[in-house]
Amino acid sequence: QVQLVESGGGLVQAGGSLRLSCAASGSIFSINAMGWYRQAPGKQRELVADITSGGTTNYAESVKGRFTISRDNAKNTVYLQMNNLKPDDTAVYYCKAGIVVIMDTAALTTNDYWGQGTQVTVSA
Repeated sequence: QVQLVESGGGLVQAGGSLRLSCAASGSIFSINAMGWYRQAPGKQRELVADITSGGTTNYAESVKGRFTISRDNAKNTVYLQMNNLKPDDTAVYYCKAGIVVIMDTAALTTNDYWGQGTQVTVSA
């Protein structure tokens, strides 16, 4: 039905930059909030940043001033620009989206969907 496909992770030195992308596809009527979460080894998954359909953004304190979330509604895609990366940013990054889906019956239903995750590793 609906898929979220992430890309853009990798290995970078401290102080470097990466840009993550997450594209949604499938029987999509509309997309509400989209966000990025991360999970480091031995830690709980945490919110990094999210953005409403109208463009209002919210960031974790630890990434404010370094990360920027944005979205392209025409492409059903959310981005995370990560600058001045630190070793503590090392984690698997997941995107999440609240998607209004068109069912086979033509009815609409809203569900949360997650991407498969992309590894970000920041070396000291």
